[in-house]
Order: sequence, then structure tokens, then C-alpha cells
Amino acid sequence: MQLENYALGRWVKGEGEGQALYNAINGELVATATSKGLDFGEMMNYARKIGGPALRKMTFQERGLMLKKLAFHLMEKKDIFYKVSWATGATKADSWVDIEGGIGNLFSNASLRRQFPDLPYYIDGESVKLSKEGTFIGHHICTPKRGVAIHINAFNFPVWGMLEKIAVNLLAGVPAIVKPATATSFLTEVVVKEIIASQILPEGSLQLICGSANGILDNVTMEDVVTFTGSASTGKMLKAHPKIVEESVPFNLEADSLNAMVLGEDSKPGTAEFGLFIKEAVREMTTKAGQKCTAVRRLLVPANLVEDVQIALGQRLSTVIIGDPNVEGVRMGALANKDQVKEVSEKVQELSKTQEIVFGNLENFEVKGADKNKGAFISPILFLNSDPFKYTDCHNIEAFGPVSTIIPYNNLDEAIELARMGKGSLCCSVVTADDDFARDFVIGAASMHGRILILNSDCAKESTGHGSPLPMLIHGGPGRAGGGEEMGGKRGVLHYMQRTAIQGSPTTLTHITQQYQYGGKQWEDNIHPFRKHFEELKIGETYITAKHTVKEADITNFANVSGDNFYAHMDATSLDGTIFEGRVAHGYFILSKAAGLFVDARKGPVLLNYGLDECRFVKPVYPGMTIGVKFTCKEKISQEKRDEEDIAKGIVRWLVDVYDETGETVAIATILTMVKKLNQE
Repeated sequence: MQLENYALGRWVKGEGEGQALYNAINGELVATATSKGLDFGEMMNYARKIGGPALRKMTFQERGLMLKKLAFHLMEKKDIFYKVSWATGATKADSWVDIEGGIGNLFSNASLRRQFPDLPYYIDGESVKLSKEGTFIGHHICTPKRGVAIHINAFNFPVWGMLEKIAVNLLAGVPAIVKPATATSFLTEVVVKEIIASQILPEGSLQLICGSANGILDNVTMEDVVTFTGSASTGKMLKAHPKIVEESVPFNLEADSLNAMVLGEDSKPGTAEFGLFIKEAVREMTTKAGQKCTAVRRLLVPANLVEDVQIALGQRLSTVIIGDPNVEGVRMGALANKDQVKEVSEKVQELSKTQEIVFGNLENFEVKGADKNKGAFISPILFLNSDPFKYTDCHNIEAFGPVSTIIPYNNLDEAIELARMGKGSLCCSVVTADDDFARDFVIGAASMHGRILILNSDCAKESTGHGSPLPMLIHGGPGRAGGGEEMGGKRGVLHYMQRTAIQGSPTTLTHITQQYQYGGKQWEDNIHPFRKHFEELKIGETYITAKHTVKEADITNFANVSGDNFYAHMDATSLDGTIFEGRVAHGYFILSKAAGLFVDARKGPVLLNYGLDECRFVKPVYPGMTIGVKFTCKEKISQEKRDEEDIAKGIVRWLVDVYDETGETVAIATILTMVKKLNQE
């Protein structure tokens, strides 16, 4: 089978025979791959001119629902992907991380839509007052880049590596061209074929290159974004491409790193944490046969526990059965191909010059259900480095397979220094029940790590483990790890958008942001806003309420109802040395009374009070003062129906500006209501 590329809206085969791709388990030919004949420049223009405009017309809510629909579709097809994944050398558990973990990224980013407005662009942060009278303000908006995201991915996660990246750029409104590592691209191609066949994404949103992408960076422009996952040496070479430098193209590099796991000084044999450390270390060595950018390469252990750890790891590793993942009992499959076996073996031999192998053998190991000479199999290798400050190869050489090194430390400062000697890591774990040790280690080591897991018996049951990047948290790391960030929830989406400062009047910026800006034009209607459906409400429309004069009885009654007898409200003799001139009304009474003033009590389109976003009490209210409310429609966010029986509705954010008889604001808040739509389709 020759793999196909998806370019310019159609599936096309490259020219020539292409690169042969082999089954990692039995060595049989799976497919050939070539991209020869593709015009990368035309592909990028197609994405910019066809895919980009279609995505930018969609709101965040629409893009998020698109991702949700795609996730459900791919989940229905997952059995197809599992069958193909076996040929990459992956066990069922490995494939689950790659396939369903990747689809999980689509679900997570789909849910992320709720943190964005019902607009094609994003309003970032709060407005900034730039003038004395407030007629000139500033704000920030983020708009989708009008380029294309080019994703150059690694061989170890042919599904997850693609889906975790495109989920983010698609939510941002930017199309993508995916270039998976050729060795395992046959699995990526199967997934993309299902994506294209579903017709869920707008045409031009996604294109695929199976084979070499040499020359693609010659066509990048300033609005494109390039991401690379793989070796640091290749990543640095691509990052230095003249076009990347010349056009100031954002380049996100996520490179393999020498990640560490630290056993706390308190975690002695017999403790739950010692058992967790051993279990997690072996899992990190054997999951995906150690072919993970997040895998643990350095096991930092208190010097007095080295022998205990070595024995426990050896016992557990000896139970790991290597072989064909389809055979019952097999817990570790193969490397991606024989080239990887050769590369890992060479790195093991280099490391052997300065440290001792205490478990495993490159030649002498058993394989179940397969011929180890035909497949890409290798044994787990565990090293011991007795003098890690003198023999530093373990901090500089990475064998990208089931290889790790036990490293002793004598105190917390040494543990921190050794972890930092990796010169920048994607992740680190510390296994301890001592929260002081955990805090001091995290603060000392954090600047050299992208993520740190603190693992103990409190969180072990639900912990996703050392090696699991999560879509709502950043994935990346400083230094050797590439200095980049991807995923990270909202942070990742903004990577594909241009942040722009805007300045003008509150009224004009209200119109641009579709969020009411304080001081902007307000207008009244003779219909109470609670009598209006979601579609009928307009940003900036304001209801001016009746007024209420606060009495001492109000304060006393509220204290009795709420149980809040704080001295400032109830004891006029205790106010010396405070900012108060007398008994002061409760802030929550002011807010509650404001609700009583602006609410229309009759049944109508308002379904419920959805919550309170922010609230400030900015001026004391004393008995005898009179308050009123300006109740302004601030923002509208549409919600989708969960099912046919659900009510079509949206969330409306309201500015509640409570003012006194002088016109000064005494309290300000943003409340949310759920409002029924006229259109119930």
C-alpha cells in the first residue's frame, strides 16, 4: 500500500516508490510513503485562502461544537485505529494513550469554548482607563492569525501528536498542515481519512503530508505558526531556518528531555510512596517501550535507599513480558522500527562507559509471540550511576527507549541540583508524603521544568501519572526541552492568535468587543430587560431602577437574617480607629437590595440566576443614604441545546452599578442570568 497525502482538497499519491515502512512486531512491509510532487507553497495558500476564511467566520462556540462532533465521530471509529496501531509496536494500553488520549484532547478543547465569547475573536483581560474622565480607554483583543499552522510531529504518538495540536489551532480559527513522522504515518493517515470523510471540518482546515516535508518552511510567512516535536538537534536546525527568522514566525519547539523522578527522603521501603515510586518508574520505562518525550530517564534516590530501590525495580522489571501486544500477558511491545533499536543501543553503549547496567541486556532477553530478530524489540535497561556529579553522561545523553538511571542524592539541595542538571526538562515528579520537602523541591527545581507532579497516597488513585501531558495544562519546558509551550487550555489557543491593543471611547470599544465598557453609552427601553428573550437583548441597554433609602432597621434585619453581626454593622462603640463614621450597611445587603430593585418578579424569559462573576464594595453606605441601580446588559453568550428536550437559551452577563444620591458608585458587580431564546429550534 502506498500512503496518500491530502492536499488541495483531494487525496493524492506522491511520485516514485517512496520510503518503506515496516511492522514493528513482525518486520513485514506495511506501506510506502512519499510526498514527492506535492507543491507545499500551493498547499499553504490553499489553507490560507480556503480553510482560514471558513474557520474565521465561525464563533468560538461553533468551533468548539465542531471539535465535539469530530471527537464523537472518531470515538466511533476507534476500533479501526487500534488495529493499525499494533503495527507501530504499541500495546493496547499504549494505543489507548495515543488514540483515546488524542480524541480526549478534542473533547477538552471543545469544552474550552465556554471560556471564550460567542464571537470569532477573543477579548483579553480588562479595560484600562487612559484618561481622567474615562472617555478614553484601552483594551486588548486577540484575532486568529490569517496563516496556517504547520505541525511537524514525532513518530511515537502518531494520533495524539496530531490531535492535541490541531484541536487548539482549529478552536483558534486557524487551518493546519500536518506532517507526521514518516515511520508511523500509516496510522496518522487512517485517522485523517476518517476526519476528511466525516466532512465535519470546513474544507481547507486540515491537510496531510505523508513523507518528507523538506522545503515547506521556505514558504512560511509572518502569520503562520510552526510547531515541531522531536529531537532537540533537528528542532534547533528548523528554528534557525532563514524564513523563520526573517518573517518572525512563531516556532514552538517541544524536544525530548532528560526527565527526572525524585524519591523523597521520607519515602522508605514499606511506605505507600515507596511503592508508588517503583510502580511509576517501571511504568515510565515500559509504556510505549520508553519512547516518550516525557519518559523518566533519571531516578533520583536518597543515597541510603539506592540498594532497596535497585532490588525493587529489578524484581518488578523482571515480570515485564516483552513481545507481540496481541499475545496475552505481554506488557511491553516494540520500538517503532529497527533504526530506533540501533540508535537506542548505541546510546546505551555510550552510557555504559560511565555507569553500570544493573538490569537488562541488549542481546539476551526473551520475546513472547514474535521473532525478536524480525521485530524492533529491546530489553528494559536500568543503570546505576554512583557518582552523578563526576560522571555526567546521564544528564546529557538520552536513550529514547526503555532506559533509565538510578542516581543517589545526599540531601534536598543535591536533589534539586541533580534535577536541574538535565538543563531543562518537560516534566519531573517528586514522590513524597512530606509537604515541606515537596514545597522546597518544587520552588528550587521549577525554573528548569515545564511541569512537576507531586505524587503521594492522597492523589495516587486519580493521578494521571508522570508522563501524561494534559490539555488544560501547558506542555513544554525550558532549555533542552525546547523553550516552548503547547496545549495549556486558553493559553494554547492564544498562541495562534494575534494580541492587539485597541484604544478609543468606551462606546466605540463596546461596539468592537461586544462587551459593555464602563462609561460607554447606555440606553433605556420601556420594556424591562427581564421581559426580553435572549435574541432581543442588546449590549448596552440599561434599566434605571427605583431608589431606596437605607435605614438602621435594614442593617439590623439583615444581620438577623444572615447571621452576620460583624462589629462595623452592629456596634457603633467599636469604630474608633476604623475607616467608618458610624454603623455601615452590609455589602451583601447592598447587593441583595440592588437585586430587589432591578428584578422583575413575574415569570418571563429569565430562567434562573446563574451566578456572580465579580463584586466590589467601593464606598460605605450609612443609614440615611439613598441607593439606586443602573442595570446594563454587558455580554451575551449563546448555549447549545443538550438534547431535543432541552430549552434553547443563553447566558447574559449584567453590569450592576449601585450608586448613591451623589451619583457615586458604592458597589459594582457582574451577575449572570440564564435567558430563554425566542427560537427554540
